[in-house]
Amino acid sequence: MSDIIGLSAAELLMYELVIDGGPMTASTIRSSSRLSPAQVRTGLRTLRRLGLVALEAETPVRYSAVSPDLAMVPLLLAVERQLVEARQQTERLAQSYRAATADRHPRDLVEVVHGAEAISRRADQVMRGARHTVRFIDKPPYAQLQSSLHPVEAELLTRGVTVQGIYDREGLTLHDLHTDLEAGLELGEQARVIADAPTKMIIADDSLGLIPLRATPTVMESAVVVQQSALLTALAALFTILWRDAVPLALLGTPSSPRDGVPSEQDKRLLALLTTGMPDRSIAKQLGLSYRTFQRRLHALMAALDADTRFQAGLRAAARGWVTVPVSRRR
Repeated sequence: MSDIIGLSAAELLMYELVIDGGPMTASTIRSSSRLSPAQVRTGLRTLRRLGLVALEAETPVRYSAVSPDLAMVPLLLAVERQLVEARQQTERLAQSYRAATADRHPRDLVEVVHGAEAISRRADQVMRGARHTVRFIDKPPYAQLQSSLHPVEAELLTRGVTVQGIYDREGLTLHDLHTDLEAGLELGEQARVIADAPTKMIIADDSLGLIPLRATPTVMESAVVVQQSALLTALAALFTILWRDAVPLALLGTPSSPRDGVPSEQDKRLLALLTTGMPDRSIAKQLGLSYRTFQRRLHALMAALDADTRFQAGLRAAARGWVTVPVSRRR
């Protein structure tokens, strides 16, 4: 927060010292903070200019702290006003840009990006620019595979942006269950699974999108950034159709009642992953179990649920409130 209102680390340290120690002379501040005389002189001038410290009419001169409630709130309000003005200016520039480019050549509606690093950087920019909604389809290959929840997605979810993700079943096995998938769900991500996604994509606020252009099974070679156009509208419609028919991903089930026989959290994860159609060996890997241990747990759960098949076990677990299974919405 200190850098937002114009305080350096040294100046914040001096302010905290004066708050904790009461009125202090410049020499006492210097000895307590171990800062240079020049840093203390510059810092005290800044603190006085911002109204964070006041002089006491004594000899030697002492500096006392002004209450943060009185001093910092006006500074933060000023920063907020600057942010509002900057956002309004951005909106005006965006409107001018749209007006100036309304009749541009169709080739200008797309931007080709080459190389995994450039694609990853451009994808971050597309997502960070979203103010309301980000929709994505996750499918290999990856420009940059994350072992935990992508920091941009965590940032979006934290500031209230709606994030909807469709995971290709094969790609789902490449994500870490705890640090990535469950972390996103806990922050509010809406996730679903599809057997075979036709492509990967990102769409931000229905105004900007990104899709692969050329890729090998292991490397993303190039991608296309798509501006508002009929192409982007078609991509959004494709996402809507796939989302409607995808399987909801709900890894953390909540039992409907505390009766005996409720499975452990790991068993509920097993049942939830079972409903996505993932292969047994992939589920075992996600749960950190050997294949033999996984089979024993699965058979024990099927017996407890009196189920003859894996699918039946998923349905009966859903009926008890342990996991979420999708309701078919096919027309």
